[in-house]
Amino acid sequence: MAAAFSGVRDGWHPALLLAILAFITLAGCALRSGSSDPAVSADMITASDEPAGRKRARIRLELAIGYFQQGQATIALDEIKQAITADPTFADAYNLRGLVYMRLDEPALAEDSFRRAIALNPRDANSLHNYGWLLCQESRYGDAAHQFTQALAVPAYADRAKTLMTQGACDVRAGRLDDAERSLRQAYELDAGNPLIGFNLAAVLVQRKDWAHAQFYARRVNNGPSANAETLWLGIRIERQLDDREAMGQLGGQLQRRFPQSREAIAYERGNFND
Repeated sequence: MAAAFSGVRDGWHPALLLAILAFITLAGCALRSGSSDPAVSADMITASDEPAGRKRARIRLELAIGYFQQGQATIALDEIKQAITADPTFADAYNLRGLVYMRLDEPALAEDSFRRAIALNPRDANSLHNYGWLLCQESRYGDAAHQFTQALAVPAYADRAKTLMTQGACDVRAGRLDDAERSLRQAYELDAGNPLIGFNLAAVLVQRKDWAHAQFYARRVNNGPSANAETLWLGIRIERQLDDREAMGQLGGQLQRRFPQSREAIAYERGNFND
């Protein structure tokens, strides 16, 4: 996915959560042909011995993912219903259904779906992660932290950086900046090249007024191909606090040249550094 960023002010900006959600959701939709119950998955089920119901369900779920990616949530939901009818034990279908209900702003239905997915496969880190994100959005921070911890405890989980980043976002929502910084630093150690992690870490450090460390992470983002108006604006504010006028001017020149109509460029021209 293309890198997505949101503006950061001294407080928490809700749009940043949406940027993170866009980054994480489809990573939670990996399709598996094997049984949803780890206790009966000693051998991998291949195409030749995949049950007919699971095969039909998987095809329907692949269609649902396509519709979901295109923003057609209700059509995706119809495909998911057919997948579940074909195989009611397919945990991935319930996980995706939870994401669809989140997009449709139906948190109770989303929670039921994630609970069903986890009941079928208690060690599905993606479902645990997505359920944790839902709980965070519902301000149930302790429950969310438990789900993230469970996801991170799955030995084969490949998206630990994603979950640590999301845990950091949840910690910020809860006002726990120490915990947020810790989670984001751990995410950065695992995936230092991810600009969204670097941006979020710099933003948290700005809130903590740790300008020198924020500068390090913001510069890494802005020196890469994912820099945009919002990352440049964050960098400008950091350089201004550190009184590095040369760096500030360079970033400001980029901002005006590349994104002249952005609200950040307008704020820069007016000297409104608190916008």
